[in-house]
Formats: sequence, structure tokens, C-alpha cells
Amino acid sequence: MSPKKKRAMIKRDHPELSISQQCRLVRLSRSAFYYTPVGVDADSLAVMKEIDRVFTKYPFFGSRQIAAYLRREGIVMGRHRVRRLMAKMGLEAIYKRPRTSQPHPQHPVFPYLLRKMQIDRPNQVWCADITFVPVRNGFLYLVAIMDWASRKILSWRLSNTMHADDNVKFLSHI
Repeated sequence: MSPKKKRAMIKRDHPELSISQQCRLVRLSRSAFYYTPVGVDADSLAVMKEIDRVFTKYPFFGSRQIAAYLRREGIVMGRHRVRRLMAKMGLEAIYKRPRTSQPHPQHPVFPYLLRKMQIDRPNQVWCADITFVPVRNGFLYLVAIMDWASRKILSWRLSNTMHADDNVKFLSHI
């Protein structure tokens, strides 16, 4: 239940229960009961309008680029403030994101077999991970094989696809 609904349940002039007791019963802190939202000031509204104007013109700009663009127009503010205001406005830069976690619906989910295993010697357990490296025209995918005990990288490879057959060939060469 939302704090707003919980606040509505509490009666200020209840004959038997104090506000503290009522708050405890509905599991709402007293500070949340007394909280009144603060609106956005006029300066922030003006900045938000400028951010919206720039974002409408350049929807692929993130907070850094918008802050730099506004700075060139004479509106100086940090990118963290731009990022916070963009989040408040629900704005997010449009760009091609990597497709790293796309499980196939028919593939089974296997149990984690190393939960209670003690790993204390090299070559007992290897792990593999894949991550993306942004480059000018898209992404490269970095696959790394690491030994858990020694934390050494045994092998790595860069690829422009995330296809399994490329990674299986990579594993066969170790």
C-alpha cells in the first residue's frame, strides 16, 4: 500500500489512538505522515524547459552532451543536475544498446552447482564472462576465461558478434 493511502487511514482526532500509535499500526513512519511534498521552483522549471527543448531537438543526447550544449548557450550547470532533472522528467537518451541478456525462452535454467563447493586450488573452477566494449560504430564483445582460485585471466577474445559458435571455438583453443 502506498504511503499516501496509509496517510489517509490515519485520523488526527481519533479518541483512543494517538498519531504515533496509528502510524505504527499501518507501518508508516511519523515523518512520512507529516511530510508535505515540495514543488519544483521556478529556476528548475526554466532549466527543465531548456533541457526539454534540447532533448526534443537531439533525442540521442545524454546528460553530458545536454550540459555542454546548454553551456555553449550560456546556461551553466553541472551534468549531474542535468541528469537528475532528466530523470525527474523521464528523459533518457535514445541510442543502440547492446543485447547482452536475451535468454532464449526454450533454454532451460540450470541450477548453480558451486554453491557449497570450496575452491582452493588452480584449475579447479574456471569462469567465463562476456561484456561489451563500445566503439565508434557499435559494440565489440569481450569474452574472458578466468581461473577462480588464482583470479588469473586464462584467455580472452574480442568479437563483433555474440554468437555461441564463436565462443565455443574460442574455448576449444584453450
